[in-house]
Amino acid sequence: MNIHEYQGKEVLRQYGVAVPRGKVAFTVDEAVKAAEELGTSVSVVKAQIHAGGRGKAGGVKVAKNLDEVRQYASDILGKVLVTHQTGPEGKEVKRLLIEEGCDIKKEYYVGLVVDRGTGRVVLMASEEGGTEIEEVAAHSPEKIIKEVVDPAIGLQTFQARRIAYAINIPNELVNKAAKFMLSLYQAFVDKDCSIAEINPLVVTGGGDVMALDAKLNFDSNALFRHKDILELRDLDEEDDKEIQASKYDLSYIALDGNIGCMVNGAGLAMATMDIIKYFGGEPANFLDVGGGATKEKVTEAFKIILSDANVKGIFVNIFGGIMKCDIIAEGVVAAARELGLDKPLVVRLEGTNVKLGKEILNNSGLNIVAADSMSDGAQKIVALVK
Repeated sequence: MNIHEYQGKEVLRQYGVAVPRGKVAFTVDEAVKAAEELGTSVSVVKAQIHAGGRGKAGGVKVAKNLDEVRQYASDILGKVLVTHQTGPEGKEVKRLLIEEGCDIKKEYYVGLVVDRGTGRVVLMASEEGGTEIEEVAAHSPEKIIKEVVDPAIGLQTFQARRIAYAINIPNELVNKAAKFMLSLYQAFVDKDCSIAEINPLVVTGGGDVMALDAKLNFDSNALFRHKDILELRDLDEEDDKEIQASKYDLSYIALDGNIGCMVNGAGLAMATMDIIKYFGGEPANFLDVGGGATKEKVTEAFKIILSDANVKGIFVNIFGGIMKCDIIAEGVVAAARELGLDKPLVVRLEGTNVKLGKEILNNSGLNIVAADSMSDGAQKIVALVK
């Protein structure tokens, strides 16, 4: 789950991480009032969407007076920002962060991620702050410094200091920078983050080490123990189909293709999308119904797929282990009848209760194309859609 920058900064402030003073605004008048209350000579008007690259897209403006705050707020609110993370459709700005100006002396990058290779949290930092870390990794990988954290003892002070020296934090501010990193790590662990990214971390003319931006992502599987974080969820920033899927504990991600996929198991779902692409098709979604799906759950998954106007055909690819093929078949038939399915449907079933599942499909009276294998099914649905 993602949250907005201003929300992330509030979370970090609770852990002693230095962040600029700021206020959220939903209207132009609220933006002007927030700037007045901050009372600084320079204010920053920042679009709040769940995507990076806002500055390059015109979503971050520096205002030197209240008239400029009003003008920039008017320009940005309601604007559709298109960044490298939003896709070509962009995202509409519905809220702003009005923040005090900052005397920036130098920008850095600091981030915490979970390294799947080592199964540990890694602290990454670079003196190339303010740009995408992916660009630094591609062009100057030697400028990204890493410290692997032992989960038994956590991030150690010597590691944070070593990072601070390595990215050339001024000597007199190394201790402040180390404290910043240790606090960031504590927030990361306590709140079950998957990413905690500060870009840029800045050193100010007044000798502060501060998070000028903050991106926090959270492990959705851990949200049951973080009700305070769950309350920060902004449904306007999420796909309607993904929101509906989350209500039924379905793993669904919308894509931009036209072949809907219903699969059990994340690995098989990825392979299914790959083989559809291999045969010249475009998957419209990732959808894993899981191992313990009920008929109702499968029916809802089918509805979610069909709610995508881009879907021109559906490929159901089930290898029944824990998931029984007859349950999938019942759900598919129920949903197809309820929704009046008029799109090509290819089904490949294999595994537990496969014979019963095929009987349910064959006796349904629906126009369902049976597939003998994953490859056969992918070729058939691609051909039917085309």
